[in-house]
Amino acid sequence: MNAKTNHRQRAVRIEIGAEARSYVSEGQRVTLVPLTIKRRQNRKLLIPPSPEIVDRIGGFDVPMIKTLGKAFYWKRLIDEGIYPTTTDLAHAMKVEPGWAAEVLRMTMLAPDIVEAIFEGRQPRQLNLHTLRGRQEQLPRDWSAQRRLLGFSDA
Repeated sequence: MNAKTNHRQRAVRIEIGAEARSYVSEGQRVTLVPLTIKRRQNRKLLIPPSPEIVDRIGGFDVPMIKTLGKAFYWKRLIDEGIYPTTTDLAHAMKVEPGWAAEVLRMTMLAPDIVEAIFEGRQPRQLNLHTLRGRQEQLPRDWSAQRRLLGFSDA
């Protein structure tokens, strides 16, 4: 790819006030999450849905949603060859390599667990704090993940 290409400028469709939903497109699961992006100085903030939507749908764990979003974005950057290693990605994103690896491991969660988190349907005890540090114990088998994290086995 061209060195001048800015890989952070990607089109993102945000449906304000909508409910989270997902579908499969070109063999990949796409999950739409009703978030708003606001600029504050040089930063972008993810603003969760309005309180009415949260009350109707359930509790959104915004830190976990943001971290999962980063995880899948970073995974795409590595898959596309923009950064050949996790260490290269970490240096480019100005984070510790261990943190980048921990975040990237979240992409190995079962798709229905990720969808439940984006929709605010995760078990009450599951949050970013409890998920972090569990990655070493997190089984690759999705049924075992569901049992360990408090989901009913689908």
